[in-house]
Amino acid sequence: MKNKDKEVKFLQIGVFPNKKNVTPRYDQISIRDIEKENAFYQVLSPNKDDQGVWANQDAWFHLGKFTKGKSDEYKIKKEGNGMYAFVLEGEVEINSEKLNKRDGMGVWGTDMLKVKASENAWVLLMEVPMSL
Repeated sequence: MKNKDKEVKFLQIGVFPNKKNVTPRYDQISIRDIEKENAFYQVLSPNKDDQGVWANQDAWFHLGKFTKGKSDEYKIKKEGNGMYAFVLEGEVEINSEKLNKRDGMGVWGTDMLKVKASENAWVLLMEVPMSL
């Protein structure tokens, strides 16, 4: 195994499928070619032809890398979905709520989120259905 002296950081996230008896799948991508500065970019969707990986669910995941003071808005793509925001690095305000590194927050009953970086930050937004 290479780099035994380096810490590995990753998230393993499972998503319930939107139908029964689908074959479980695993996928990964490199974000080097799709990442943007100070804006959210899609890394998962329910559409095979979209940017990022796809899932059998009406779910969209977006990453954002922000420098201090920068912000972006995220509009919910499907009515009835909620959002789970997770701060990978740094400090942000989401709809005026302060979050620090490794903090998470669930939001539902809204159609938009505003994320502003209080410090340099990486944020993962996971839009998912609120019922199975």
